[in-house]
Amino acid sequence: MEVKEGSGTTPYGPGVTIELTGDEVATAVDAWLVAHGVHVSGPRTVRVNGTLCTSGEVYVDPSGFVVAHGLRIPGRGSADKNSDTTPKVE
Repeated sequence: MEVKEGSGTTPYGPGVTIELTGDEVATAVDAWLVAHGVHVSGPRTVRVNGTLCTSGEVYVDPSGFVVAHGLRIPGRGSADKNSDTTPKVE
């Protein structure tokens, strides 16, 4: 999983992007099922729109933010506009 400042071009900021592998998407779906009282035992295949999922992405609007491993990444962009580094958590 990679969490980083997004590449949006709105006047409000770039947002935040969370990139997931297919396995991470499948784990997230399993966690969602468990949170809703559905428990699966044994091997399973998770498909998204009828096909195996190889990757996924979550985009967080500029009005929001993400906290990953203690680092806050604001959707409006880096606080230091002169910085040439983008906050990124892997």
